[in-house]
Parts: sequence; structure tokens; C-alpha cells
Amino acid sequence: MAILAGAGALHARREVLAVADVLGAPVIKTLPGKAVIPDDSPYAVGGIGLLGTRPGEDLVEDCDTLLMVGTNFPYTKHLPEPGKVRVVQLEADPARAGARLPTEVPMIGDAKEGLAALLPLLTRKHDRGHLEKYQKAMDGWRRRMADLESPGRDPIAPQYLVACVDRAASDDAILTCDSGTIATWAARHWTIRGDRGFYLSGNLASMAPGLPYAIAMQHAHPDRQVIAFVGDGGFAMLMAEFLTAARYGLPITVVVNNNGSLGQILWEQMVLGFPEHGVRFGAPASDFSGWARSCGGYGRKVTDPGELAGAVAEALAHPGPALLDVDVDPNEPPMPGKVEYQQAKKFAQAFLRGQPNKAAIATTLFKDRISHLGH
Repeated sequence: MAILAGAGALHARREVLAVADVLGAPVIKTLPGKAVIPDDSPYAVGGIGLLGTRPGEDLVEDCDTLLMVGTNFPYTKHLPEPGKVRVVQLEADPARAGARLPTEVPMIGDAKEGLAALLPLLTRKHDRGHLEKYQKAMDGWRRRMADLESPGRDPIAPQYLVACVDRAASDDAILTCDSGTIATWAARHWTIRGDRGFYLSGNLASMAPGLPYAIAMQHAHPDRQVIAFVGDGGFAMLMAEFLTAARYGLPITVVVNNNGSLGQILWEQMVLGFPEHGVRFGAPASDFSGWARSCGGYGRKVTDPGELAGAVAEALAHPGPALLDVDVDPNEPPMPGKVEYQQAKKFAQAFLRGQPNKAAIATTLFKDRISHLGH
């Protein structure tokens, strides 16, 4: 048994956890539904898809029943094979119920109300072996992710950047995010705890929404900490919106994960078996901190991992709009939680066909491996 919870269940945390407890069911979260339950919940197994976790991917192949709540998850490649599992879908839009998988029981209604009505009809499952199996798997996954948050890596590991933000942010902070490699780092290293929120487009290759999302969130929730985690490519597209934040005195914190490239496209080219082409920005290197200061906000460039934690704390404490432009390792690959044979094969083909930065990428992968072995 597994539960797949999406954005339609963001207001139904208590009910999702109650159903998971009765059924002894691990909970997979879609990326837009990351804040449905806390990441340290004994029922949480992270996400699925390219940005998901290994336990989440394994669970999809290991369940006999799937309860979908508040999601119309479109990437069917990462769902169970049709006909192999029994599917119940609680969906507010009747046109979406059963759209992705053959659905034995389509329930039409609000996630919170539907689960509350369903709870009295459920029989408690006393065998917790299935749940305990994935709790153990998640313990291992969390250790692997923590290993990658190394402060000793130079250039700065993007995982360490998100970890610094995660540790310094408040328990009701809202993180907004662009699409791209940054979504991978945020999905895996931004921890949902307390009343934290997480918002991103959720659509394929939607560049630059992180900053305007943060402005909107700060307007809607003036008493909460709002952080935009964006890439250098996305920020360059809508950087004028930082001036908007400054003019309205909005205390958003913008963290630019600056890898000098269109990172997601770079890795997609390689996963398709081709050497990267036309995706690294080159000289002159960007420094967006100057733009932030010219707008009347706080701006700081960070290249030294030893300065990062302090810089993050300083930016979050600034009473107005603040921006950190952080140079991170441009050769850190956003590896899938579960690497498939064809993905590894295409990656190798890209190297054989003349990948121009293969030595630097191999060095970064070696550092990742050493981080895992060191713990």
C-alpha cells in the first residue's frame, strides 16, 4: 500500500497522516505537494520522478494498492504499470479522476473532506513491516543527502548551499523555486518542518517564476519569511522584479544558485547521449549582487564555502530585500534517485562523443562518492 499526495492535499496534512497511520502506508509526495506532510514524518518517503528519492521510486514498484490524493501526476513513466496495482483516486475535478491510471475507485471531492469521511470506514493494519521497510530505506537516503551537504567542497556544492538556507530559515518560512537543477537541490535539501511552504511551477521547463512567486507570497504573508531559490539563468530573465521588491519594501531573500549555465539543459543533453553544447555562459562571469545594491537592497557575492553560512544568516536578517549570489560547482550533476541502465548508457555515450568538461564532471562525481564513503 502507498499514498501519493499532491498539491490538492496541502490543506489536508492531518487527514493524510491519519490515513497513513491507519493503513500503515508510506506517503510519496509530488513536487508541488512537498509540503503536504513533514519530511521527517515516519510516513514520508520523499518524491518520485527524476527529482524524487530512491525509496519513493522503489515503493512505486513495490505496492499493490495506490491511493492518489489531490494529484493528477502527469509523468506516468514513474507511476505503477497499469493493471498491476489497485488504484483509488480522490480528486476534486471529475475530468481528472482516472486520467493517468486505470482507477478502480474514483472519489470526487476535496482532499480534506474526502479523507475525513473515509477514515471511519478503514480497518487499522497492525502489520507494520511494509512501512518499517521504507522507514529504514529513508534513513539511508537521508544520510546520503547529508553526506552531499559538505562544507569542505570547493567550489561550493549546491547541496551545501540549500542546506545552509534550510538550517537558517524559520519553521514557517516559504521557499519559492524555479525549474531546473535548482528544483532538484530544493526538493532534496529543503526540509519541510513546522508550517514551512514550498512553491514552484510544477510544469516542465518553466523558467524564472521563483522571484515573482516570492513577491506574491510576501504580499500575501507579510509576517512570514519568504525565500526565492533561483538559478542564474532564471534570475537573469526577470531580475528587474528585484527592483519591484525594493520599491515595495518587501523583505524577500533571493538566493541565486550561480553555476554559470543553463544547468538542466546541460544534463538533459548528456542524458540523451550528446556532449553539452551552448549551455555555459562563459565570460564575463555574472555578479548579481551589484544589481541588488543598485536597487537599494542587500547584495553579496559568495565564492568561499567558509563564508556561506554567515552570509545566509546575514541576508535572512536583513529588514528589506536581500540577494545572495553564490557561485556553486557547475559540474554537479542532478542525479536521479534511481539511475536506470539507459540513463547511465547515454551518459557514458556523451563522454565518448567528446563531452568537453568530462574531467571536471568526473572529479565532482568522485567527490560525491568520497562523501558517501566518508560517513
